[in-house]
Amino acid sequence: MRLLDSHCHPASVIRSGKWNAWSQEAKNVGVEGIVAIGTDLDDWALYRQCAEENPGFVKHTIGLHPCHVTEGWEDTVAAMSPFFADHPAPAALGEIGLDYYRLPSDEEEAEQVKQWQQAAFRRQLSLAYQLGCPVVIHSRHAFGDCVQYIDESGVDWRKVVFHCFVEGPDAVREINQRSGRASFTGIITYQKSADICAALKAQGLARLMLETDAPYLAPNTKRGQENTPAYLPEIAQKAAEILGLPTDEIAEVATRNARHFFGF
Repeated sequence: MRLLDSHCHPASVIRSGKWNAWSQEAKNVGVEGIVAIGTDLDDWALYRQCAEENPGFVKHTIGLHPCHVTEGWEDTVAAMSPFFADHPAPAALGEIGLDYYRLPSDEEEAEQVKQWQQAAFRRQLSLAYQLGCPVVIHSRHAFGDCVQYIDESGVDWRKVVFHCFVEGPDAVREINQRSGRASFTGIITYQKSADICAALKAQGLARLMLETDAPYLAPNTKRGQENTPAYLPEIAQKAAEILGLPTDEIAEVATRNARHFFGF
């Protein structure tokens, strides 16, 4: 089985010196590549170095995650452009987007953070439009606004993926109608994931991408443990069950899609 983890966060693994064992464990189960997803300035250079040291196995991205948007976010976003002139250059801008789930409890503070998130998202979408690069979207309790801002940005929807998709089938159809796609995690293996599984089925095989979002969201049999790309086969098996197709076919198409999307 050939697999590619299209979204994970190996920063703690790299910093703790566990990278070699971690990556070898993934390779042993057929994972032939990972995309290390940037979330803030402090992991961009780390992932760039990892990609440089592991050509053919690691691609990296840079982005300011909405939960990391604070006062002064403009300086972080301004630091992005030079990274795209580096080698290796980021494979995408992301993860970026909106997260209205983790807003402060105080109403005024929440509104301020929301405004910062929206402004930072728009600024990053503008950069993605200028660069013509793929975009990895984080959306939590903010689907409508995310779609609206992407529409307004002029970003090519064919280069947009909503990662860790947690909306239902109607939402995934809305993305697909615009030529975008959703990517699915180990959440599809959880008992209470009927809507997300229905979304995967509604999108079907042609646009499918799979991810672990490691170290978060370990699949059902490993729930409570730190997630890793080595657990991607369980996610592929569940996707195969949902779509009624052989696991090898799911793995092959999802891997091909991720390779095309991120330029592997």
